[in-house]
Amino acid sequence: MSPHARQIMPLRLATRALARVRSGFISAFLTSAAINVLALAGSLFAIQIYDRVLPARSLPTLVWLLVLMIGMYVIQGLLEAVRARIMSRIGETVDAEIITPVVKAIERQALARSASGDGIQALRDADQLRAFLAGPGPLTLLDLPWLPLFVLLTFLLHPLIGAVTIAGAIILVCLLLITERSSKVLNGRANEELAQRNAIIDALRRNAETTATMGLSARLHQRFLSRHSGLGATQLALADITASYGSASRTVRQFLQALILSVGAYLVIEGQASAGIMFAASILTGRTLAPIEAAIAHWRQMQAARQSVQRLDAALLHEASAPTAIPAPGRDLTVKGLAVAAPGATSATLIGVDFRLTAGDVLIVLGPSGSGKSTLARGILGICPALAGEARLDGAALSHWTSTDLGAFTGYLPQTVELIDGTIAENIGRFISPVCPEAVVAAAKDAGVHEIIVNLPNGYDTIVGPNGMQLSGGQRQRVGLARALYGKPFLIVLDEPNAALDSDGEVALNRAIVTAKTSGSIVIAIAHRPSMLAVADKVLCLNSGRQIAFGPKREILERSSTPIAAAPRQPVAQAMTNSLSAVA
Repeated sequence: MSPHARQIMPLRLATRALARVRSGFISAFLTSAAINVLALAGSLFAIQIYDRVLPARSLPTLVWLLVLMIGMYVIQGLLEAVRARIMSRIGETVDAEIITPVVKAIERQALARSASGDGIQALRDADQLRAFLAGPGPLTLLDLPWLPLFVLLTFLLHPLIGAVTIAGAIILVCLLLITERSSKVLNGRANEELAQRNAIIDALRRNAETTATMGLSARLHQRFLSRHSGLGATQLALADITASYGSASRTVRQFLQALILSVGAYLVIEGQASAGIMFAASILTGRTLAPIEAAIAHWRQMQAARQSVQRLDAALLHEASAPTAIPAPGRDLTVKGLAVAAPGATSATLIGVDFRLTAGDVLIVLGPSGSGKSTLARGILGICPALAGEARLDGAALSHWTSTDLGAFTGYLPQTVELIDGTIAENIGRFISPVCPEAVVAAAKDAGVHEIIVNLPNGYDTIVGPNGMQLSGGQRQRVGLARALYGKPFLIVLDEPNAALDSDGEVALNRAIVTAKTSGSIVIAIAHRPSMLAVADKVLCLNSGRQIAFGPKREILERSSTPIAAAPRQPVAQAMTNSLSAVA
């Protein structure tokens, strides 16, 4: 398969990222080995105190044992701190490897309109995984493999003590399995309900003006509260499960320690064990069962982290290695048999589009609402993947360039202009760092917005605010046009660029298109107003998702009256006919 034809292939990126920090896990495991060996010091200390110090009444031995214990506890504390730091760095390393694919996945899902909830579940999953790796959950898992060692030691103290310890471990493991089974479904439901609730509040925030003025607020509030109530009920059920089984596990462990002391006392009475062994058995049993109890306490976080890894593996895609760099296009755009589905649709909403444009051509795309004009724009730029056919620049498929390289010679003004919170200069310059002031000003002048910008209090350094809310609709439209023209791209696609413009803005827009044409750019503009036909070289007509006419403006005027007349009550089509007659 050609490297340019390679498709994006799914890969378990989150699992692979965890595998890549295997050396870190090994270091943490070895550190845990030392910590668990040092944990035996308490039992040994009890044996020495009750079996050696007290019978001999030796204060020097007591002092030296105490000094030794202090040293061992200090070392154990340092090792626990080192292990925690190792796990924190493992979390940061994994996060650094997956965060870029996470951002790409969120962007890809937004383009495809395939994200559920608020669309940032992948980011929450990445945060959840990092927090889990840096928390106490993995430390509990690192302690669990040493349970057989502690159980063996309890048997060495006395078989009866070992048998009681085994029985307690089995009871706690059963509680752990019950916790897993009881909380698995609820954990998944809680994540879904959280995403749905956040999606509602995000919509309420972004559309506050509309909801407040059209009486939608109360209904959205009610919908939010309904989702919030459902989420609260699910989380309450999860908390009840965790608390119940956690309390049961603590009760079982405390009872077992009391039972072990009783068994030890019985063995002392029967002359089968010493007092030191009795107390050592109590300490050792507690240390043996503690990791299981901790696993029950942290099981909810462990399960949530596991589900996060599964969702990340499903959501993240691994892109093939970057294609071999080829020169930027500068000759033509060919669209052949293009069929495209609108975002979120499963079947093609635009089919059978064929045309070719050369450098300096201006194409105006006309058609009624719902005819597929915006879908065509997205299909040409590769925003919506083609279901059939293709768009090629200088004979090369768009996949021959990386998205960064493709963006350097394409400009796009979407139907709804959304600016990014930052300065006007940063938005026009596409947040390239460092920004080129000369190129920014040149693009603003080409878009006819330079004078408007310099009259603002802070000029090009004016902060546009979230979604450009500090600017008017017309200002956003013209700044968005300047962004599309930045760097004099070869292919410029404008989706209803005059939608929010006044007459002066339309004059500036037509002038910008002529300037781009003069510089050798291909301009494709989707229009609802006939004024843009004045700058057109070619016209493409769409109707019901199909191409009904394409060719030079004058030729379309001469042969398009019949197909246009076949679509009654279509003011855009009629306006096209009238406008072509006027400008011919």
